[in-house]
Amino acid sequence: MGLQSALSTALTGMTAAETSIDVAGNNVANANTVGFKESSVNFATQFLQTQSIGSAPTGSRGGTNPRQIGLGAKVAEITPKFTQGTIEISSNPLDLAIQGDGFFIVQGPQGEQLYTRNGQFKTNANNEIVTLTGHRVLGYSVDANFDIQPTGLSPIQIPLGAAAVAQATENVILKGALNPNSTVGSIPEIIQSGILSDGSREVPVGVPEALSLARPSDVITFGSTAGATLPAGTYNYRIVYVDSSGNEGPASNIADTALGAGAASINLSAIPQSADPDFTQIRIYRNNPAVNTEYRLAGTIPAGTTTYSDSTSAATIAGNALLNEDTLGNNSYSYYVTFVNSSTGAESRPTARFGPITADSINQPRIRLDDIPQPSGTGEYDQIKIYRNVANNPTKFYEVAQIGTGVSFIDSTPDADITGNPEINLEGPPINFGMALVDVVSRSGADYNHLFDEGVLTFSGDKGGRQLAERSLTITAATTVQDLLTFMDESMGVLKSAPEATFPDSVSYGGTIVDSRLQFTSNMGIENALGVDLSAFRFTPTGGTTEVVQLPFTTVQEANGEGATADFVVYDSLGTPINVRVTTVLESVDATGARFRWIATSPQNAEETGVNIEVGTGVITTDGDGKFVSATDDRIAIGRGQSPANSPLEFQLNFNQVTGLAEDENSLAAASQDGFPAGTLTSFIITESGRIQGVFSNGSSRDLGQLRMARFANNGGLQQVGDNMFSTGVNSGLPIEGNPGGGGMGAVTTGAVELSNTDIGQNLIELILASTQYRGGARVITAVQQLLDELLALRR
Repeated sequence: MGLQSALSTALTGMTAAETSIDVAGNNVANANTVGFKESSVNFATQFLQTQSIGSAPTGSRGGTNPRQIGLGAKVAEITPKFTQGTIEISSNPLDLAIQGDGFFIVQGPQGEQLYTRNGQFKTNANNEIVTLTGHRVLGYSVDANFDIQPTGLSPIQIPLGAAAVAQATENVILKGALNPNSTVGSIPEIIQSGILSDGSREVPVGVPEALSLARPSDVITFGSTAGATLPAGTYNYRIVYVDSSGNEGPASNIADTALGAGAASINLSAIPQSADPDFTQIRIYRNNPAVNTEYRLAGTIPAGTTTYSDSTSAATIAGNALLNEDTLGNNSYSYYVTFVNSSTGAESRPTARFGPITADSINQPRIRLDDIPQPSGTGEYDQIKIYRNVANNPTKFYEVAQIGTGVSFIDSTPDADITGNPEINLEGPPINFGMALVDVVSRSGADYNHLFDEGVLTFSGDKGGRQLAERSLTITAATTVQDLLTFMDESMGVLKSAPEATFPDSVSYGGTIVDSRLQFTSNMGIENALGVDLSAFRFTPTGGTTEVVQLPFTTVQEANGEGATADFVVYDSLGTPINVRVTTVLESVDATGARFRWIATSPQNAEETGVNIEVGTGVITTDGDGKFVSATDDRIAIGRGQSPANSPLEFQLNFNQVTGLAEDENSLAAASQDGFPAGTLTSFIITESGRIQGVFSNGSSRDLGQLRMARFANNGGLQQVGDNMFSTGVNSGLPIEGNPGGGGMGAVTTGAVELSNTDIGQNLIELILASTQYRGGARVITAVQQLLDELLALRR
């Protein structure tokens, strides 16, 4: 048995040496494998052959030891050494190294959990973090709001370029200094447009025909009839032509004749005729010989009649009409014609100015207007007014006459007789709140223009000298002047009233109509002063080209009350930037402190007609030391209209850093706000605790996931399954999960890897020892073989 057992014993030693060589070879082979843990082989003796169990000491004998012969060696354990490997920096942000105990948790091919120390990670086509061998790294994921969801392990994603994030503003911090020694706002800015008129009213169409009228000829043949009816004396005659409307032209010069005693009548023949067929009659005026300068109507003959016999005594004509000898001066005259309602006094817009027509007090002393425009007969107007300038002021037009319809007019009124009469209103009928906007007319010189039509009107005013955002109004046939006033109020953010305001109650803020003008009263303070420049209105008619609306405004009262303005941007829930402006003005001051009115406006407040851009107002109170005391109504709400963002956007204005010190100038600015616009994921970092934080293009950061790790009571009890992976073994204990750096877990170093802990020198020594052991075992077998050969040789 001895030699046979020696063979098997030597064989076990050689087998053990082979195992040592295998393990050492594996260690050396994985010397460059990241996260690899080298193994060591531990041996134990195999079964023993007991020849004697020995004896205990007695009184006569000292005792003997057992006699046992070993039967070889066996591999008792092949154990990985989980000592810390060297940490080496890498350029990959997904490379992770564990410093301390624990393993990364990954997903196996069957959905099972595996564990590894190799932190060389990358992303796949689904933006998931995976190992080099394609195993998904597990941890806590995030929900739509980027909040960690610690409800179970799942693959972690880093959606670079795909994930987007925005945050609505919740707080805005303002800082600055508001001077309590500045002027209290008590006078508002007032601006107004030019005079506008109602273009829906009837307008005289066309212009009359104007003609200078010459005197009739005074060449008349005289004769007499014998008798004693007329007393002796000198009789002077003057004739005038009369048109179909009863208007007299200028009188001829004097034609006279001497009459002796005893005449019965004076016969006029060869009476000159008018070439104008509209003059249908000739009136003959005669003097009273006793009063040579007084001419009274002696008789009337039809046009075309060239003779007339005058036998009327002076007493008889004394009650007849006097000759109108008024004449126009030596001047050029122009005219306007309007329609008028004789009952209400309502008057139309005038015709275009017509003329000038030259008058000559000697030869052509009167002017005849014919073909005068007539009212339509609707009943709105029933008479006609005629206006004329005067010689010493050609731009002043005074009422000359008011005539009925269907007649002509001959002007003979001297300038002195009309200078006290009403002047013409070139603007026309005044506008009112309820009239259609498309009927609004403005005058430029002699031209009358409709300002609006059906289409889209855009408007951009200014406030405190700062341009306001453009807003639009769709004009239809039903849009009124009041609609325009409301639209402009909303666009410029006029605050109609304010709680606890100390502004004068007599002031009516916003738009109204004054003297047929659009007039706007600003809120108190220079920073709230309204303005409308020449290009503020742009109109695009339906299917037409955009043009500037000529509706200029001028300042008729300047505001007082210094203040400050802060312009800043906030963000809604979709990350849309929203412009906000906060203006201030000193509202009141007393021995206890100062109170400043603030008004907030936003052009994006719903961005639709019917909503004012004013979004908040309140009072900032400071004490006698200039310290902030309180701010009222400091929460702002901005409607988002048709936007899918959460509406309204609400945020807090924090005025705690605003002081009431007597600085040289008022100042106000937004120090910070906590919202940000939409941004895409551009990069990420992984912290020592395994928290994955994404950095977005808008500068914000959000959690993308949480790496989880596991540790075991006995790492050596883990079962290696290849690909640097371990699985739970029967002697490893259950995995204990936790975040890196906590609960006994090692910390994570980003951008680094843990190298293999293989000690090549030690493994080479062990390789030499194992090969020596192997050769020794071979020599034992050789020796036994020689002994067996000697034993077999005894047969010979």
